[in-house]
Amino acid sequence: MNRPPRLSVLLSVFTLTILTATTSAKELNYGTKDGLRLAIQDLIDTHGASYPQGAQYLEQLKHVSEKNDLAALRKKALMANPALDFKKLLIVERRGGKRWLPANWQCNSSIPQTGHQNQIATLTLKDGFIETVYQPENTKFVGDLELHYDAGKIMYSSIAENGAWAVFEMDLQSKKTHQITPQIADIDCMDPCYLPDDRIVFSSTAGFQGVPCVGGRDSVANLHLLDPQTQKIRRLCFDQENNWCPTVLPNGKLLFLRWEYTDSSHYFSRILMHMNPDGTNQKEFYGSNSYWPNSMFYARPLPGSSNKFITIVTGHHGIARAGELILFDNNKGRHEASGVLQRIPGAGKEVKPVIKDRLVNNSFPLFLHPYPISDKHFIVSMSLNKKNYGIYLVDTFDNIVPIKVANNHSFVEAIPLRTTQRPPVKPDVVRLDEKDATFYIQNIYAGPGLKGVPKGTVKSLKVYKYEYAPRKKGGHYAIGMEGPWDVRTVLGTVPINEDGSVIFKAPANTPIAFAPLDAEGQSLQMMRSWTTAMPGEVVSCVGCHEPQSMSPVSRPTIASQMPPQQLTPWLGGPIRGFSFHREIQPLLDQYCADCHTSELAKKDGRPDFQDMSKSYSSLHPYIRRNGPEGDYHLLTPLEFHANTSELIQLLEIGHHHVKLDPVSQEKLITWIDMNVPLHGSWTEATRGNARAKHMLSRRAEMRKLYAGLDIDPEKINHPYTERKTYQAPTTSTTPPPAAETSPHWPIDSDKAKSMQHGKQPITLDLGNGTTMKFTYIPAGEFINGEKKKIVIKKPYWMGITEVSLDQYRRFQPDYKNGVYDMHYKDQVDRGYYMNNPAFPVIRVTWNDCQDFCRWLGQKVNRIVKLPDEHQWEWACRAGSATPLNYGKLDDNFATHANLSDVNMKKMAVKGVNPKPIKNPPPSLDFIPKVASVDDGVLHLSKVGNYEPNPWGLHDMHGNVAEWTSSDYSQGKKTIRGGSWRDRPHRAASGFRLGFPTWQKVYNVGFRVILEE
Repeated sequence: MNRPPRLSVLLSVFTLTILTATTSAKELNYGTKDGLRLAIQDLIDTHGASYPQGAQYLEQLKHVSEKNDLAALRKKALMANPALDFKKLLIVERRGGKRWLPANWQCNSSIPQTGHQNQIATLTLKDGFIETVYQPENTKFVGDLELHYDAGKIMYSSIAENGAWAVFEMDLQSKKTHQITPQIADIDCMDPCYLPDDRIVFSSTAGFQGVPCVGGRDSVANLHLLDPQTQKIRRLCFDQENNWCPTVLPNGKLLFLRWEYTDSSHYFSRILMHMNPDGTNQKEFYGSNSYWPNSMFYARPLPGSSNKFITIVTGHHGIARAGELILFDNNKGRHEASGVLQRIPGAGKEVKPVIKDRLVNNSFPLFLHPYPISDKHFIVSMSLNKKNYGIYLVDTFDNIVPIKVANNHSFVEAIPLRTTQRPPVKPDVVRLDEKDATFYIQNIYAGPGLKGVPKGTVKSLKVYKYEYAPRKKGGHYAIGMEGPWDVRTVLGTVPINEDGSVIFKAPANTPIAFAPLDAEGQSLQMMRSWTTAMPGEVVSCVGCHEPQSMSPVSRPTIASQMPPQQLTPWLGGPIRGFSFHREIQPLLDQYCADCHTSELAKKDGRPDFQDMSKSYSSLHPYIRRNGPEGDYHLLTPLEFHANTSELIQLLEIGHHHVKLDPVSQEKLITWIDMNVPLHGSWTEATRGNARAKHMLSRRAEMRKLYAGLDIDPEKINHPYTERKTYQAPTTSTTPPPAAETSPHWPIDSDKAKSMQHGKQPITLDLGNGTTMKFTYIPAGEFINGEKKKIVIKKPYWMGITEVSLDQYRRFQPDYKNGVYDMHYKDQVDRGYYMNNPAFPVIRVTWNDCQDFCRWLGQKVNRIVKLPDEHQWEWACRAGSATPLNYGKLDDNFATHANLSDVNMKKMAVKGVNPKPIKNPPPSLDFIPKVASVDDGVLHLSKVGNYEPNPWGLHDMHGNVAEWTSSDYSQGKKTIRGGSWRDRPHRAASGFRLGFPTWQKVYNVGFRVILEE
């Protein structure tokens, strides 16, 4: 190549070059005098005599005024940094417009293999001279540059003779190259990393997986380990999605980026992970449950630190791989922006965790491939036009020094050409002759995952595994409607000890997840992730989603003094993927088929469980579940507990005397906890598609070769070949008690109002301009929903509305209602936000309500209580004998109550940042509703938004269900009134449900009474 102009000339025309290189260039401040002064002083303080001209630079800075003079001094002073102890950079130079950066969901397999004008070269720091090291033949891609610790050889990704992506190695002195990954035509290998013991980690598509959000069109590459001496390869990661950018931390661990979205928003779920080089101890490094950063590509540790790192923060769609340059310290925090030190440039400015899909489309400048020279100085590629990238030296004082300016091409992947200290070699602890790993949890109640769940509630742990989508297949509806992305297989259960500890064996080299179960076998929390253990590994954690800084218990646990337990096979085995038609259809045949026939379904619209092609779509609408993309923040414990689903509530109340046997009950609960899958294998999901069968066959071969697993997840181990016979439920021969009557009830509206004796509402001042109003409820008697006469002996005052979020915040200032989950995928936000202060407060436990009552009672010097359910129902009815205080179940409730109405159609959405479908098909518009009524809102409404009953009470039906002080069953309290999610019969005056006193329920709030 021709020798470029001297850098002194470049400096003099630098500003002109930038402005003429692109018409879209923005103005960029390359640093201020103050920033340069701080940088020079820091270099003096850090390096002392090794930075001999520091004082002279400070003196010169006092007299600099012209922009070009400042640029020249900046370059001179900062390029004299003793940390720049090398003469050349290894770089990749690229020309032309061929796409060379994968999208943020892709691996190299998805970019063009040829058509690239690129080369590996050296760049001399002193004068910017470019010298070719390697230029591939036939315009093949070359990239993913990796320099060996002794600086004598490099690795890179390119295209093999068989047309597959492969990793190559070159001796820098002889320029000889050789391919170091296998010659397998349908497997791509890329993104290599040298380990301290000279083994090699690289990404490979040998798992034959596809990215499900694009129907499997893009291949998935997971990390593998290669021993060059033996040529043996072992798979390290068994992840749903890609692994990217492996690099070694100073402590010898491997840092890499993993993408996951089992039931989580896939635009935001890339997590930095770290693990031992043998694949053991795979843990989050940064970003779990975080909407920001969306992606952290090219993360590298700062010299000498295994906690501080520099990375490129970018989005999902939009700009590919490039983005903002952010410095982190995970000792500060690991969630969203809690660990941010600063953005570069951006010294002293707050970095806000923005939730946005195309996160950096308007960011300027854009960065790629940062390489730390010290904890404050970084060599990085930078673009001013979103197209061409130059090489720059940047620092934490916002100084930017051009090393090689981009015109119509790019210089990327810069690495100092020098020897580097090897991190310590961490010896392997895997035992490849074993098939299992050991898992030990010290106290499952520790950590926020089960916050508020009383000790002793967790009785056992259900262990299940994922089987991910094959190439060219997959999707958010591939396995079930608004259900899981992946096939789920229950491996078994293990009991939890009294102290919350457990130790058990589970398969190694398998992505597994855990569900803590209560006494009814219902999951108390959703993991929505997985852990993978290597053969013979012992995986230990303190509790449920505890921070890594959390100290383990200092005393022995029950589990620590017992041998690892074997999992009890689910329902006695055999192990199989959860299939609706094999597990749920039999119980529908046995318990439901007589009343839920196709004929009766056509007649009155009831669910059809007789036609197996319709039974799944008929049943799943009555299950509330997380869906394919729930809120990525840590879920409230029991957020999707089975007791929040209408089907389970119906069976608990008693549905035509149906009582499931224990096995059927377990299957139904497991179906809910597995996120209502339809299919139990990918062969089922793809209907035996020939291409899918081939991919699954190749997956099995590679799983056996690289993971030592000889299993067949596609085999149907529990076929349903003969439909079960219906068994009529046993009914009581004892006649029900006669309905009681009262001569003083029902009461017409005018008389009911007169019973208040004209007493005006009471207003209580809660402070800060917030008030709460109460209306007088007289004494009297009525016939309740169970046809019994109830006497209310004393009058009382009841809140005219449910307690609002604003009112509750006077008690808990930072309280938030949270979000309600959206349907579909491609979500760019957490869900439907429920934090309007005028909304009723939700997700408060019964115990929280008691605390609020005590607080308010002390504040206003009155006795404040939850109403008992008789007080609640009497007040709700206000004299009425109809199911609802405004009329019959089929009356128009549009002005009276916020219930499940035609607005629920808006839950049927599609597109990026999903929007309602104008005329959705029944398959997507499945939430039970009264479609003939429009009450004006989709979810929560402001309190008091609907007409009051005769006693001035708003929202006694709908909006949110309300806690009462009455017992429902052991450990549970009664709720009344129904919510926005319920149809009128579930919000009737006499309808009741119950929840544990400590459970935060998504649609339950409360109102309070004052004693007269």
